[in-house]
Amino acid sequence: MDLASLIGFFMCLGMVLFGIISSTGSISGISSYIDPASAIITFGGAFAATMCMNTMGNFVGGLKSLLLIFKSPVFDVKGIITKIIDLSNVARKDGLLALEEAANELDDAFMKKGILLIVDGTDPDLVRGILETEMVACEDRHKSNIQFWEDLGGMGPAWGMIGTLIGLINMLNDLSDINAVGPNMAVALITTLYGSMLANWICAPVGAKLKNNNNNEMMVKNIVIEGLLSIQAGENPRVIEEKLKSFLAPADRAAASDEGGEADG
Repeated sequence: MDLASLIGFFMCLGMVLFGIISSTGSISGISSYIDPASAIITFGGAFAATMCMNTMGNFVGGLKSLLLIFKSPVFDVKGIITKIIDLSNVARKDGLLALEEAANELDDAFMKKGILLIVDGTDPDLVRGILETEMVACEDRHKSNIQFWEDLGGMGPAWGMIGTLIGLINMLNDLSDINAVGPNMAVALITTLYGSMLANWICAPVGAKLKNNNNNEMMVKNIVIEGLLSIQAGENPRVIEEKLKSFLAPADRAAASDEGGEADG
């Protein structure tokens, strides 16, 4: 469970509730901010418009991707580098064919696929091409989900404004009762509130989190590609280690050297 997303999600809701309760003076004031018609216009319109932009499969997949931000993705970059160094030491001592047995013990399907291609004697350019094609396909799937939340985030405020305009038109059509102007105006503005909350409480954070997870996963896959091709080229494990550590932040490079997988000379 990703606590940052979970805590942040509920803290955002808490800030809104705090603002409502502190301004109205009681928890009963929340009822003034609940309007079913406004919710239907804003949320229904935003989701319907987003559905028009996507296929049904992409729409359903985008909705399901909300759950991904609450899962803790495992991007152990230092662990990946350590494993590649271990593999390079095996290849240096026993040859590339010895990597096949090591590949069977891997949980990383992407790395396992690359190792088996190397063991089969596949040309290095072809190995890179196959792995990069798989990486691009994976990134395209991620971008589809990210785009879904960006589209929905754009539609939220737009449909909130549509709801506000509908409310204002209804209010202006009946100005004979001056006492009703204030309440009608408040109801009209609720749709704008709903649209802003949809965009900034849900869509923007979800899209940003998915984008961050995608960037981290692509970095890990790039490390795997460069590491495996270096092993295939017969480079010294120490050289491979220094090459792969360039993907890390300077503060993490020393820590990576102190962990297991020390390169043999």
